[in-house]
Amino acid sequence: MDVVRQLVKGNIRQYGMIIALVFIVAFFQITTKGVLLTPVNITNLMMQQGYILVMAMGMMLVIITGYVDLSIGSVVAATGAISAVLMIDNSIPVLWGIPLVLLLGLVIGSGHGFFVSLIGIPPFITTLAGMLIYRGVCQVILSGETKARYPDAFVNMASGFVSYQVMGRDVVSLALAAGIIILIIFMELRDRRSKQKYHLEVLPAYMSILKIAILAIFIGFIADRLSSNMGVPIILFIVISLAVFYTFLMKNTVLGRHIYAVGGNQAAAKLSGIKVAKVKFIVFANMGLLAALAGMIVAARLNAATPRAGMGFELDAIAACYVGGASTSGGVGTIVGCIIGALVMGILNMGMSIMGMPIDWQNIVKGLVLIAAVCFDIYAKRKSAAA
Repeated sequence: MDVVRQLVKGNIRQYGMIIALVFIVAFFQITTKGVLLTPVNITNLMMQQGYILVMAMGMMLVIITGYVDLSIGSVVAATGAISAVLMIDNSIPVLWGIPLVLLLGLVIGSGHGFFVSLIGIPPFITTLAGMLIYRGVCQVILSGETKARYPDAFVNMASGFVSYQVMGRDVVSLALAAGIIILIIFMELRDRRSKQKYHLEVLPAYMSILKIAILAIFIGFIADRLSSNMGVPIILFIVISLAVFYTFLMKNTVLGRHIYAVGGNQAAAKLSGIKVAKVKFIVFANMGLLAALAGMIVAARLNAATPRAGMGFELDAIAACYVGGASTSGGVGTIVGCIIGALVMGILNMGMSIMGMPIDWQNIVKGLVLIAAVCFDIYAKRKSAAA
């Protein structure tokens, strides 16, 4: 039991946010009399949180290095506007338009990375300037007007479904859930073997089995909800693909370890031979790329590019990361954590909306949740320092 206690204590952020998510879901499921977890609401939650999840994964890497990117809401708006110019005004095919906008986002992020890593301008100032510049770019491109409609193939990216119905149930949802559960089991076994190889402490076998069982039940429940509705939203495939890629990047690559090292202690990372400037450049370039993807998802969901797109999105992404266990001082955070954080904020939004709570009170509640998450981070750090 001492081993279990120590491991739980060492992962208190991760377990704390999962428990919080369970309690929030249970609370709103009871107060909304079962409306929260209806198939339609589950589908809407996945589609509404898609762009936030995409941005939060990029923001998590930035926050792990010890910074934040304030420009992403404006980059979302600007890239959405440019996608409209390409695909609506100039009828450029979707297969060309999407890569061009992603490339533009990469260039924008690389610009931020250049000023931060090579010129030495603080990220706060660089991205604050970017927020102003790209909001202005969006206004100039759209001339204060909305551009619509996109080609159907583009709109399907955010509003389409993958479905194959058999006896009234979608088998794609069930197959996807089975694949994810198998992947979780594989990763758990791989992680245990890796730790045992280096004589590190691992959870007892029954605890690992219990963890997998709980995750399998949760994933199975979501799949059941989706299968009884319209199937799997295409945006969910995009989010899952990105989550797998970035989880692998942060856990199993040299770059991932370098990102954690730079956030943990930049001076020590530099002395150990890590190219700190290169790491920071890559992180900001990646954020620009994902902001462009989020910009297209938002435009596709609205089927229009609007001058006010992306307003406050940077706050949603930052909140998802901190609620999901990222540290305010850098060096701590996981992709799974930011996904859970985004789901917490999304379920709060949906639950309060179903209950008819005014938007002002919703903002107060979300602000209190964010403050509580940061207080918990500070408490956990002080506790570990005292130990």
